[in-house]
Amino acid sequence: MSIGKYHKTIRGIVKDFDELPLLPVKKPRVGVVGEILVKFHPTANNDIFGTIEREGAECVVPDLADFFFYSFSTGIVRHQKLGFPSKTERNAKILVWALELYRNYMKKVLRKSRRFTPPSSIYDLMKGVNDIVQLGNITGEGWFLTAEMVELIEEGVPSIACVQPFACLPNHVTGKGMIKELRARFPEANIAAIDYDPGSSEVNQLNRLKLLLSNAPEGRHPDEKEK
Repeated sequence: MSIGKYHKTIRGIVKDFDELPLLPVKKPRVGVVGEILVKFHPTANNDIFGTIEREGAECVVPDLADFFFYSFSTGIVRHQKLGFPSKTERNAKILVWALELYRNYMKKVLRKSRRFTPPSSIYDLMKGVNDIVQLGNITGEGWFLTAEMVELIEEGVPSIACVQPFACLPNHVTGKGMIKELRARFPEANIAAIDYDPGSSEVNQLNRLKLLLSNAPEGRHPDEKEK
């Protein structure tokens, strides 16, 4: 696909969704973050997206591409904090810059949209979480998991399901382990940690999710003007 056709396709997609008629219904907005496989694979998370939607809420999931940005950006910390050579940081910034080229136009169009907001840059995510968890936490989803929760809360999605495999220690540290601090900084935060494992009770998972949904505040309608 040519660049021109790619840009035209993006404009068309955003235009179609902006003009889509919506019912006058406000739904609670519930974010889903966590270990990358459990977060996105319906078999691994017992179709949490579908469950949230069947319960009458809107499921909000951060951009998958951000995980790749995070993976590349770890090179910056590896050089600055862990003694890796300077080329590690240089290469990391080049990879982030190159990947951003693919979504720069998309972000530009989304800024003009009536209903959507563009994804944050990886550098903004780093700044938003740097005083909560050290950026040297780069095992698994590391600091990125906490950053996603901060991003969701700041964008009006205070109810969050933090999902992870039962024995994923890094995610328990930067996910479940950060909930107390996030609640202290953001009193409106409504976060539930849910473990997914073959030995875990599906009923318990569902109960924790329903408890989260029962405390989820009503979200703003996409066409409602901000005051």
